[in-house]
Amino acid sequence: MVQLEQKEEKLQVLLSGDIDHHTAREMREVIDKRIEEIHPKRLILDFKGVTFMDSSGIGLVMGRYKQMQYYNGEVQVVNTSSHIKRVMILAGLDKLAVFE
Repeated sequence: MVQLEQKEEKLQVLLSGDIDHHTAREMREVIDKRIEEIHPKRLILDFKGVTFMDSSGIGLVMGRYKQMQYYNGEVQVVNTSSHIKRVMILAGLDKLAVFE
């Protein structure tokens, strides 16, 4: 599930549930549509409600990074569990996004 909150030039995306090949596509479409509409300077991906993530979650972050680069924006990843954060860093996402 995806909830979007716009604050000034930031788009915060509250993610929840599982992120796998079944759910990631719909999440990407919802996020991409909003990015195209408002061109935020910062995209904040909040993983607080994520209960499971496979490699589709890595792709979700990488794809949004590429889209934000098109608009000269940046990606911030927040509230990841220690396991998910470790997987993301091993995948090199810490070179693309700011982690908090």
